[in-house]
Amino acid sequence: MTSNAITRAFAKGHGLLNSLSPFAQSAFLLFVRLYWGWQFMQTGWGKLHSLDHVTQFFTSLGIPAPGPTALFVACTECFGGVLLILGLASRLTGLALAGDMFVAYLTADREALFSFFSNPGKFYAADPYTFLFAALLILIFGPGWIALDSWITHKFLEQAPAQDSSRRTQSDAAA
Repeated sequence: MTSNAITRAFAKGHGLLNSLSPFAQSAFLLFVRLYWGWQFMQTGWGKLHSLDHVTQFFTSLGIPAPGPTALFVACTECFGGVLLILGLASRLTGLALAGDMFVAYLTADREALFSFFSNPGKFYAADPYTFLFAALLILIFGPGWIALDSWITHKFLEQAPAQDSSRRTQSDAAA
């Protein structure tokens, strides 16, 4: 096989992988949203049903206003998880959940957070890590095509040119 044939075969394979990439990315983001959305929802639901214990835990961590904070965190996780599953307000939800997990690191796993460079294994082993990672994935990459956000955007963009042309027609008629 000549080097030119190898180069063409490589280019063809690379093109095939690139054409499959958007589908694979959306499928992966759907998996992340469904799995971690469910995990967030379950965690938040559990907190909502044991607010007294969560409030006591937050009190032991020295978190200000532990009762309202416990309710806020439980609602953020539970309803944020539902929004992730649906793919609705995904980036905003990802931001809220990433903030929630960063605060969890700061308050409950501070030593793991500050060992990010010196002992990364400790950072990765902490409970908030995978939740934070999933939230950051959705924040950075969005929900993918298989999401209500994408459907709403598609519908809005589909209707926008029709609305613009009707505005032009009305303004032309008024002139």
